[in-house]
Amino acid sequence: MSTASTRSPRTWFITGAGRGLGRAYAVAALERGDRVVAVSRSVVREDFDAVHGDRVMPLAADVTDRDAVFAVVAAAAERFGRLDIVVNNAGSMYSGMIEEFTEAEARAQMEVNFFGALWVSQAALGALRTQRSGHIVQISSIGGLGGFPSTGLYSASKFALEGMSEALAQEAATFGVKVTIVQPGGYWTNLYTSMTATTPAEPYGPLREELARQWAEGSIDSDPRLAAEAMLALVDSPEPPQRLLLGSMVYDLAFDLSRRRMADWSGWERVSRAAERAVPAPADHS
Repeated sequence: MSTASTRSPRTWFITGAGRGLGRAYAVAALERGDRVVAVSRSVVREDFDAVHGDRVMPLAADVTDRDAVFAVVAAAAERFGRLDIVVNNAGSMYSGMIEEFTEAEARAQMEVNFFGALWVSQAALGALRTQRSGHIVQISSIGGLGGFPSTGLYSASKFALEGMSEALAQEAATFGVKVTIVQPGGYWTNLYTSMTATTPAEPYGPLREELARQWAEGSIDSDPRLAAEAMLALVDSPEPPQRLLLGSMVYDLAFDLSRRRMADWSGWERVSRAAERAVPAPADHS
């Protein structure tokens, strides 16, 4: 495995770099001597220590604006000559029961978490294909493992991201480009404090109270720097995994959910297999 002292500096393109996990990834990359294109809606150079100088390129852009995304990716590639690691970290969270979501709220959740990552992936692939190398890291979530009460649309956006990324990994491999889906657990960021809530519907009051009780008894979140250390280990690996879980809680949950799904599939195997029987193509009676 290469180390910061034996390899050339690499260029990172990180969305949502102004705060939370995105900022932790950016700082970790800069501290090891790499270059970082720090993208956020409002990120400025003052958000990073002046010691990093020209190795950091702050760019303001809204990832839901496809044209703006292509423009900042082109500017980054022109400035540094190449892109090595693209981290789709920008995200938002809407909290609410499925029935409560307005159309505007549902679409807004998908715009950032799915379409934003799609536009960045599309824009970056041009440069990565040309150089026939690179690593796209899609930041998913514990919400990408399963759907949970009050975060169903958030999970839907992460499920969409993961489905797209699995296909992308196979397509990009043709050009020597790697793709990894990262599923973090809880970290001390402002994701929860900045989330948007739907208008509560009275019938869900008891469920909300139960969820509040569970969250009050929940685990303490982790320092984002631990996620950044894991990110460095990931991008330094010559054979990175297609999926990476961050944290013991999310690790255990992933296996628990997988076992439940396998039990469902196995329990209904007879019905599943009976639903398939090859027959000749029906005659055209039109």
